[in-house]
Amino acid sequence: MVMHLNDTDRARIRDAVAQAESATEGEIVVVLARRSDAYHDVGLHMAVLAMLLVLVGTALWPGWLLAFHAWVEPWGDAPTPLFLLSTLAWVQGAVFLIVRYGCAWMPLRMALTPAATKARRVHARALLLFRAAAERRTVAATGVLLYLSLDEHRAELIAEAAIHDRVDPALWGDALAALLVALKQDRPADGIVAAVGAIGAVLAEHFPTGARPMNELPDRLIEL
Repeated sequence: MVMHLNDTDRARIRDAVAQAESATEGEIVVVLARRSDAYHDVGLHMAVLAMLLVLVGTALWPGWLLAFHAWVEPWGDAPTPLFLLSTLAWVQGAVFLIVRYGCAWMPLRMALTPAATKARRVHARALLLFRAAAERRTVAATGVLLYLSLDEHRAELIAEAAIHDRVDPALWGDALAALLVALKQDRPADGIVAAVGAIGAVLAEHFPTGARPMNELPDRLIEL
């Protein structure tokens, strides 16, 4: 997914946050990240798995070792255990390196990463950013984080306990749906603006503006 945002889009998002917050005590923080993790361990795990698959394949079809020996030494004696084991070790090492360095290419690494792993790490990153940028940073404890991680194609919405206790989590579905639909159509700014508006509507219903009209958190889009 490629994110196309210009200064006009950033200004629209900032204004949308300000507009949404004008009718509520809630504070909305929007964070956009290229990805939530480097997934280096996934490349390593895949390389080890490929190496083990060579061993499994050899156990199921050992004839390839004999064929290789016949090709290398067509007039030689029967292969020794040392030759067979050494050949297997070299092949395993080569496969490990090929897969390991192949996974240095991020699109391949992301394609090989299980969806459940992506979901866990996007959530963990969103939670970390929520604690750093929104949690307990408002007087009424009404901070909400909207987090978008592009390479994983995932979005997270995390609200403080005061909001979570009074708002059915299903109500956030409209906000995330509007965001993801627009992203699929390559309209990121429209999606974020729509999501912020939906979040603001929910907050305005449950946490209307009180006697303390203030802006406690920045309205601008945070890009990582």
